Amino acid sequence: MFWGQLAIKALVSGVLIAAASEVARRSPGWGGLIASLPLVSTLAMVWLWRDTGDTARVADMALSSSLYVAASLPAFVLLAVLLRKGITFPLAMTAFAICGWLGYRLMQIGGARFGWPV
Repeated sequence: MFWGQLAIKALVSGVLIAAASEVARRSPGWGGLIASLPLVSTLAMVWLWRDTGDTARVADMALSSSLYVAASLPAFVLLAVLLRKGITFPLAMTAFAICGWLGYRLMQIGGARFGWPV
């Protein structure tokens, strides 16, 4: 891959993340909305199709992204609950990471059983 294309991909992706965090400083609801939009997935699928032209691969990526989103949802709920209960941020983030990892791992195990592209 041409390094200029990689730099453009990184710049566009980074701008979206920075925008979400800046908006969230002013309005957590709007920041959450921006962060929840499938912008990264959409961009990744566009880049993948542009680089490979393989629509089957893009379809598999779309399905696996959906499955991993479902697997990570409990981690976000856990983080919110722990922070609202007064658990320190580092400890809550550690629990979030562990819960997210477990969700991903369970999805990989289940996905292998059902033939899903995870």
